[in-house]
Amino acid sequence: MIALVDDEADLVEMATAYLTRDGFRMCTAGDTRGAAALLRTHPVDLLVLDLGLPDGNGLDFLRGVRAGRHLPVIILTGWVEERERVVGLELGADDYVVKPFSLPELAARIRAVLRRAHPPGADAVHRVGGLAVDTRSREVSVDGAPVALTPLEYGLLALLISQPRQVFTTGQLLSAVWGADPDRQDGSSVVEHVYRLRRKLAMAGATSPRITTVRGIGYRLDP
Repeated sequence: MIALVDDEADLVEMATAYLTRDGFRMCTAGDTRGAAALLRTHPVDLLVLDLGLPDGNGLDFLRGVRAGRHLPVIILTGWVEERERVVGLELGADDYVVKPFSLPELAARIRAVLRRAHPPGADAVHRVGGLAVDTRSREVSVDGAPVALTPLEYGLLALLISQPRQVFTTGQLLSAVWGADPDRQDGSSVVEHVYRLRRKLAMAGATSPRITTVRGIGYRLDP
């Protein structure tokens, strides 16, 4: 699924219609708040992000998205200055398109970025111990038995299992999974969802791996 975030309604309508006809599944938002909601509730494969949004700087939102999240990003900009494009790439954007642009060009760049992010033969299933997370179907299983998770629980587990033994701070988790500003959202939500995730995995019989609390910092997945 492609998430298109831009406040120009006409552009969003035209791009959505074209990309849908071209075979992409689409979801859209017009500001950073809506974009954060999309990332929480949809299995987004690539984000197309306008840098000039009405409720915040797209670069700031990109910084939060890239804090621990492995999500391909194409930035849209109408700015003449080269500096903003360079900053966007340094923050982890995979490509950029300068407005005005042609819709075939945008579609081609989306395909190119997706090919780089998911090369043929790449393993989409992360396995640690008896736990398996399929990042394409968003299915989780323990010893082959499915485990039902909420979107936020899945997001937490998918991020942790992508880099076993890597410590993710509470702020990184809030940015990457919730799409939230760590300075504005209480980290207690992370604590609650980690508790629920641990409980569901334990009820499913998962003894390995385990989610370890790194006191005062955050969490990691230990094999």
